[in-house]
Amino acid sequence: MDSKALRKRIFYGGVEHTLRKEAWSLLLGYHAYDSTYAEREYLASTKKLEYETIKQQWQSISPEQAKRFTKFRERKGLIEKDVVRTDRTLSFYDGDDNPNVNLLRDILLTYSFYNFDLGYCQGMSDLLSPILFVMEDESESFWCFVALMERLGPNFDRDQNGMHSQLFALSKLVEILDSPLHNYFNQNDCLNYFFCFRWVLIQFKREFEYEKTMRLWEVLWTHYLSEHLHLYVCVAILKRYRNKIMGEKMDFDTLLKFINELSGSIDLDSILRDAEALCICAGENGAACIPPGTPPSLPIDNGLLYSQHDDVL
Repeated sequence: MDSKALRKRIFYGGVEHTLRKEAWSLLLGYHAYDSTYAEREYLASTKKLEYETIKQQWQSISPEQAKRFTKFRERKGLIEKDVVRTDRTLSFYDGDDNPNVNLLRDILLTYSFYNFDLGYCQGMSDLLSPILFVMEDESESFWCFVALMERLGPNFDRDQNGMHSQLFALSKLVEILDSPLHNYFNQNDCLNYFFCFRWVLIQFKREFEYEKTMRLWEVLWTHYLSEHLHLYVCVAILKRYRNKIMGEKMDFDTLLKFINELSGSIDLDSILRDAEALCICAGENGAACIPPGTPPSLPIDNGLLYSQHDDVL
């Protein structure tokens, strides 16, 4: 399979929902592009056993042991509180005692044992939800989520270095692609770009309806033009509303409120076209704005993937 040709087709045309399970497993790196059907079946069976082994670690914790395991109780409580608030308007997750909500909980708890240093943070349920919706398999959803978190895990570090590096890069991209807007942000103490925090943290999950979020994610995951196309999406949205932002002289608090209220009203197709054009226009200068190892690039190995923390929201 020609991975570049496939990624280009997905970048420009998206994926039919019936093909998403196979396509996402390739885009996320769960399956290799050149793997055979037999190899994928074998991997799925071995990975399912591995998943069950990890899952058993927390399932076997007795109530008496749990009393003496504060970190487990805290993470379990946070996960249980978050999953019942995640995409419940979607038929796949609605209703009482929904088994898919229980699967969200189980996968996230298992992940907190698989990657104990990172654990669980608010926002992770948002990232897992569409994966489970598409994969419809507990083990495969888990391993696709693991692959995604290899790239996005630094977003949830307590020191927030992963987020800071992306917001810093975003500020540099705006500086070269829209200097008047950059100067406006500079004059109004908005250069930290924290008003874009939610966009970056969970990859615009709360900005678009579910189907459009899946379309956006598979475009981002192709890494066709850039590993950091999401930053150009941010620039495209800001440029789309620049006249309103500057014309109404928005300060940071007003801008944050305005950005959050854009949810559900952004035209994804036009924003993707603008982001593509901005990425091509920025070229090497744009790439130079983004420090090595900036998520979703794979982390630069320093012996520790994640600093210890609990949550960032």
